[in-house]
Amino acid sequence: MGHSYEKSKKIALQTIILLGVITIVEVLIALAGKGHIFGGALRMPWYIMNLLMIVLSVYKAYKIVYEFMHMGYEVRGLALSVLLPTLLLVWGVIAFLQEGSAWKGRRDNITERNSIETENSYKPEGMLLRNDTKVLE
Repeated sequence: MGHSYEKSKKIALQTIILLGVITIVEVLIALAGKGHIFGGALRMPWYIMNLLMIVLSVYKAYKIVYEFMHMGYEVRGLALSVLLPTLLLVWGVIAFLQEGSAWKGRRDNITERNSIETENSYKPEGMLLRNDTKVLE
C-alpha cells in the first residue's frame, strides 16, 4: 500500500531528522565518553559507550531499511528472506573476529615454542639439493 506523495515526503523528512538527531547523539556520546567535552565529567567506561553506539547504530540501520528500502511495507516472507541472511552475515563476521583473536593470542606461544625447537635441533653442515647431493657452505 502506497502513501500519497505529501505523506511520503512527510515520513521521509521525519526519518531524516530522526537519523540526524541520533547521529548527533552518537557523536556527543563518543566525545563525552572519551572526556573531550564537558571537562571529562561524563567520561564513561568503553563497554558502556560501545554498547550505546551499537544500539543506536542498529536502530538507525533498522529505520533506513524500514523506511527507505520499504521493508516495512513488504510481506513478511520477503522481509525475512532479506533480513535472515543479513543476520547470518553478522554472525559470520563475529565468528571470524573471535577466531582471529584466538589465533593472535596463541601467536606468542607458537613463536616461543618454535624458537625452543630450533635451538635444540640438529643443524647440518651443508644443504641437500633435490637430487640428494650435498653442497658444503
